[in-house]
Amino acid sequence: MNRLYDSMEPRVIDDGMLKLAVGEQGPQEEAGELAKQEGILFKDVLSLQLDFRNILRIDNLWQFESLRKLQLDNNIIEKIEGLENLTHLVWLDLSFNNIETIEGLDTLVNLEDLSLFNNRISSIDSLDALVKLQVLSLGNNQIDNMMNIIYLRRFRCLRTLSLSGNPICEAEDYKMFICAYLPDLVYLDFRRIDDHTKEVAEAKHHYSIEELKHRENLMQARLEEEQARREELEKHKTAFVEHLNGSFLFDSMYAEDSEGNKLSSLPGVSELLEAYRDKFVIICVNIFEYGLKQQEKRKTELDTFNECVHEAIQENQEQGKRKIAKFEEKHLMSLSAIREELEMPNIEKMILECSTDISELFDALMTLEMQLVEQLEETINMFERNIVDLVGLFVENVQSLMAQCRDLENHHHEKVLEISISTLEKAIKGDLDEDLSEDVRALFVDKDTTVNAVGASHDIHLLKIDNREDELVTRINSWCTRLVDKIHRDEIMRNRKRVKEINLYIDHMKSELDNLEYSDILD
Repeated sequence: MNRLYDSMEPRVIDDGMLKLAVGEQGPQEEAGELAKQEGILFKDVLSLQLDFRNILRIDNLWQFESLRKLQLDNNIIEKIEGLENLTHLVWLDLSFNNIETIEGLDTLVNLEDLSLFNNRISSIDSLDALVKLQVLSLGNNQIDNMMNIIYLRRFRCLRTLSLSGNPICEAEDYKMFICAYLPDLVYLDFRRIDDHTKEVAEAKHHYSIEELKHRENLMQARLEEEQARREELEKHKTAFVEHLNGSFLFDSMYAEDSEGNKLSSLPGVSELLEAYRDKFVIICVNIFEYGLKQQEKRKTELDTFNECVHEAIQENQEQGKRKIAKFEEKHLMSLSAIREELEMPNIEKMILECSTDISELFDALMTLEMQLVEQLEETINMFERNIVDLVGLFVENVQSLMAQCRDLENHHHEKVLEISISTLEKAIKGDLDEDLSEDVRALFVDKDTTVNAVGASHDIHLLKIDNREDELVTRINSWCTRLVDKIHRDEIMRNRKRVKEINLYIDHMKSELDNLEYSDILD
């Protein structure tokens, strides 16, 4: 279907090809020569034209992180790949290639215009991430199923669609079907859709569309419900108490406890188990609710800290800006006076005064920065104490509640053991309940077997409780450590950046003064 370049070898996108392409579309004449000398950074390129180059594979485009327009048409590309870093891409042309499958577009969330005209595509899919898609060109492909049109209903911004040259176009109801199922479409196969056509199409397919809308609404409701569940779970994870707002932990204790499940069929155990479960779940819910409240306190503490840091930095910067503005006002007047002064002794004196002003500004700015460092250090230390105390209190109370869970388990274990020993005595006398299964009867052949079965069940339960407690404690302590470490690192980086800014500014002022002094000496 596509034009093949028999006289040319297939090519890959290499550094040389990219430099040539960028150079060809860059500034010409004197500006172009300057750009060639200084080099053009790929990360700053906004548009790239790589058509008619016999490219077989898309590769080496990762540096073009700011790219908005990419032309790869009229090549021999077989697979869409290597575009994952081009997240700012708005316009992509892959027409006249040998592409069979739509893929590799999952990160192009800003794409508005996509052309896959004249390829070998048979199915429209894998475009879900393209939520901003407005123009889609898929003409001259191998699409033959009208159900592909239904897939396009999810693209709310789609206004222009081209499918001419596909087997699907031969269908008698082709145009009416598309106009009915894509009511927001403005252009189809390069022609504007008139209102009358839309009305006729809607009337013709009214009942099937209503049914489809109903299914779509149900699906959307399920998706929203699932999304809400995920968000809720993420909120619980942030509080380190996920799955503690119900019987999950209790159920997990028995999920792998074969002996415990067998023992639960003994007379009197099911009642004990139900009472145990109710009390256990109450404690879990208490942990859960307490965890959410403590998370809110930690969030409030962190938000307050960030606000204090922001205000301190902002106030300090304003003071610095005022000092710089006052200095520059005087400095510009001084430079003007130096340029107008004819006497060398006076020039030297004025330059010395300017140099003193620059040194004083440097001292003032560095003093402000040191004051800010001390202020932030005190704020950070106070926050660290507060957050560590909050985490410590949370851990202490959770461990106390988990101890209550263990107490319940120990009490339940003792009761089950009593019933089991009583059942063993009946078994020895031959008075076992006939309703008991053979698996359960096998636990009562002797005392060791019975005690071991009850003990194994108990050990599994305690291990589950211990593991959940350890997981919670480990995660929140790790979170606290990482948070505090990051805050300290961020402050170190902020300080280094600010000191560098001050030094660069002062060096620029000194350099300007030195150049002025040198030019005056030459004059």
